[in-house]
Amino acid sequence: MSADFDLVVVGGGPAALAAARAYRGAGGGGAVAIVADEKRMPYRRPPLTKELMRNEISEDELPLEDEEWCGTQRVALVAGRAVALDHAAHEVALSGGRRLTYDRCLLATGAEPKRLPVPGSDDPAVRVLRSLDDLRELQARLRWGAEAVVIGSGFIGCEIAASLRRRGHPVSLISDESSPNCRRLGEAAGERIAGWLRDEGVTLYLEAPVAGIERYGHQLHIAVGTDDVAAPVVIMATGVAPRSELLAGELTLRDGAVPVDSTLATALPDVLAAGDVCFAHNEAAGRPLHVEHWGDALGQGEIAGMTAAGRRAAWADVPGFWSTIGGRTLKYAAWGDGYDEARIEDGDDGAFSLWYGRDGQTVGVLAHNRDADYERGRDLIAQGARWS
Repeated sequence: MSADFDLVVVGGGPAALAAARAYRGAGGGGAVAIVADEKRMPYRRPPLTKELMRNEISEDELPLEDEEWCGTQRVALVAGRAVALDHAAHEVALSGGRRLTYDRCLLATGAEPKRLPVPGSDDPAVRVLRSLDDLRELQARLRWGAEAVVIGSGFIGCEIAASLRRRGHPVSLISDESSPNCRRLGEAAGERIAGWLRDEGVTLYLEAPVAGIERYGHQLHIAVGTDDVAAPVVIMATGVAPRSELLAGELTLRDGAVPVDSTLATALPDVLAAGDVCFAHNEAAGRPLHVEHWGDALGQGEIAGMTAAGRRAAWADVPGFWSTIGGRTLKYAAWGDGYDEARIEDGDDGAFSLWYGRDGQTVGVLAHNRDADYERGRDLIAQGARWS
């Protein structure tokens, strides 16, 4: 019995679309399906916390392709959520009861936001932000001028806080870090980001772990030391977890992610994984890495699509991304699995570069208004250049 599809891509994000494009571009001529549980074409997510949240662009500017592309490329967009993957039968089961058979399957399910395991985190007014529907719900709850509390000081939390301030909302940001993003980037970068947020008018509560959230009427209250921070809406930006449940019983996961080799193939026959859901071997780094970056999801999806089409391709890019906090942009490239040395170089008008080293090699660069350093840094990291 022939399969329904030569390639079934489970997930409707950037890795999924990139895989379908690359499969066709590499000569893959078989039937392709993208199973999208958001029931829409894959779209750009980074603007959700920036331009779209600030009403600077419209929703119709988000899709990576329109539905006409599916017709011209002979790609079926299947609206539904995959609930089981039977690799022996080469079959994916959907929530509505439909089953799709495949020759090859790509898991590109991404990740989902985590909530702190504290009382009150499941209150309906405690929101997370990962999808367009999440943003729509948040905007519905935030009438003009309503206060908001953001919990978490990673890139997403900082972007949300600055964007809501630019919309006119009073915003408080609560974090257990001593400065925003300092666990990843160090105190030198964290202090600068804290200054940017204060410039935007964000009130910071740092080194303030959240023990619980309590509702009193229309307000949610969070105890922060001797202070009581209250708002009608709380946005939790406390990290994400890979959506790897389809393979959880089939493979030994790495920190919740699906292990794959540099071609994005899993240990299961004819099953690949790409994007936030995977823990992939990087040939340039010489070790497996887990990254949660938009550009890397696109790159890994492309490699997976070529692999599915029978073409040789391997992941060897230096992971990296850009973050815009208010009106300031950071560009970051790094292997992302730690450093033991850091050096900052200041430029004019607040520009700076931060260099990261480990075991005598350059392993990361963070740049603000120093694009040449960012580009040079990516090359140095890829080359394993000596730290100096």
